[in-house]
Amino acid sequence: MTSEPTSNFETHPDFVFVNPQLGENIGSAARGMLNFGITKMVLVSPREGWLSSQAIARASGASSLLDEARIYQDVESAIQNYSYVFATTARRRGLVKEVTTPEIAMNKTMRLLAEGNKVAFLFGPERTGLENKDITLANEYVFIPTNPEFSSLNLAHSAVLLAYEWRQQKYKSSQLSAVDKEYLASVASKMVLANYFIRDLEGTGYFEPENRIDSMKEYLRNLILRMDMTEGEIKTFHRIRKALSGKNE
Repeated sequence: MTSEPTSNFETHPDFVFVNPQLGENIGSAARGMLNFGITKMVLVSPREGWLSSQAIARASGASSLLDEARIYQDVESAIQNYSYVFATTARRRGLVKEVTTPEIAMNKTMRLLAEGNKVAFLFGPERTGLENKDITLANEYVFIPTNPEFSSLNLAHSAVLLAYEWRQQKYKSSQLSAVDKEYLASVASKMVLANYFIRDLEGTGYFEPENRIDSMKEYLRNLILRMDMTEGEIKTFHRIRKALSGKNE
């Protein structure tokens, strides 16, 4: 094992587990991480003998994360090479620090990584969670909205929740790419379509009563402008518009 950071930060955030007590939980966390594409694990002062047969068994095929885990003695050393750190908690803390949800945190992580930043998520020990002194080192903390009457989360469960949110953001990003984001219609194209619709509707009696004409036109423009349409879809709407009006422009 090595204490030097070697992960490809641009691929995903790293998960940092502070004072984990049970090897089984570390193994389960590794399995959940790999399920959702996070492959770098950092451990801060894990209990001696944590890499046990139980840990490897719980990893269930993800033991490479355990073998390559980076080990540090304190949180400051573990996160010194990261430019942005999130601290996870299931309890609201009395710290003056930005609070966010897992979904928003991972959305922000996508942007940070795309800009070349190194991002880490801190997870606390099973019994107590992160201490305030650890959270103070983070940029903001992620509040996992659990049942207030039973908020305690298993270490592996916390890791899986965050890893799942990461995968969701990756999936959404890939879906957007598949739709060819660069071919989305421009504001100008959508405005032309809106104005043509307004022109076609004028004189049909649609814009009534008279005192609402301006607001109805504004509503129609807003409706069209906030739609995510490609240039091809804009052309389709123009063809439909011409067919309905009987015009051959």
